[in-house]
Formats: sequence, C-alpha cells, structure tokens
Amino acid sequence: MNINNLLVKIKLLRLGHRIHRDHRTTTHCALVARAFGTSEMYYCGNEDDSLISSIEKVNESWGGDFNVTYVKSWKSFVNKCKKDGNFIILCTMYGKNIPDIEIDLRSIFKDRDIVIIIGSEKIPPELINLSDINVAISNQPHSEVAALAILLDRLFQGKQLNLKFTNSKLNIVPQEKGKSIYKL
Repeated sequence: MNINNLLVKIKLLRLGHRIHRDHRTTTHCALVARAFGTSEMYYCGNEDDSLISSIEKVNESWGGDFNVTYVKSWKSFVNKCKKDGNFIILCTMYGKNIPDIEIDLRSIFKDRDIVIIIGSEKIPPELINLSDINVAISNQPHSEVAALAILLDRLFQGKQLNLKFTNSKLNIVPQEKGKSIYKL
C-alpha cells in the first residue's frame, strides 16, 4: 500500500469540541490525524475558527492539504457518511479490542472509506447503534489522542510514518541528538 496514493480515505469526526476545555486536545487530534494519514477532520460542538486557523498554518509550513471542517450536527454527518458507503468506526474503551479485529478492519479499508469517531464528552448512546463497529485501544480509560494514533497505526501498519507532504516549506533532518530543520 502506497499511502500517498490511496484511493480509499480515512476521515476523523471529533465529537463535542468545547473551546475553553478541549482546544489543545482537539488540535492534537487534528495533528495526529494529519500526520498519520487521514484526509480530513470534522468536528462538532463549539465552532472554533482558531482550531481551523492553527491547522491551516501547519499545512502552510509543513505541507499537505489536511482540512478541518465544522459540522453542526454529528448525527446528520454520520448518516450522510453511512449513506455514502463509509464504514463508521467509533473509538471508545468499551469496544472490541484492536488486536482482535485489526485484520478485519484492514480488509474493510481496502475497499471503503472509513470515518473514525472520537469523543470529547460522553458519547451519545445513539451513536453506538449508528456505528458499524466500536473499537477499543485496550478496555481501560485512555486518551483519545493516543487511541487515534494507535488505531491509525494499526490500519496503516506503520506505513504512514513515511508520508511525504507536498508543498512543505519546512523539513526535519532526522538526528540522533539535537534538531535540524531546513527551509525549502
């Protein structure tokens, strides 16, 4: 699988964004989604122009065209995604543990776009029924940022770590010690 040329896409839906409480966490969800190969992130809750602006600045410096979009209704968004044939993954600690289903998920990923849903506040019970599967990254309390990274890593089998972002102005020169960034 060449991740830069995938025809199938992964999208992220972040539920219940609260500006004053979740700004950094939602931004980190977007950064992980971007760096780990998703095409776009949608969020609902409080509309937050600074979130969108932050990710646009990252794209401007580091390349890529990752997009963040506000949706007023998670339910309408999920229903439209289902109608469009997307496979809906709800990521919570209550689902099937990822080691038990990752091969099945990768099989689905070969043919269908995927929407991964992560929460901020309590997950609406109705969403559990709308989702195609509830996936857990361990069945213990955990961070949605870490859960997203692990889920994406399992789907892409580590290939996302070699993504090449187009139109970057900055690049890192990997170093054993220190840091080196060069401008293009």
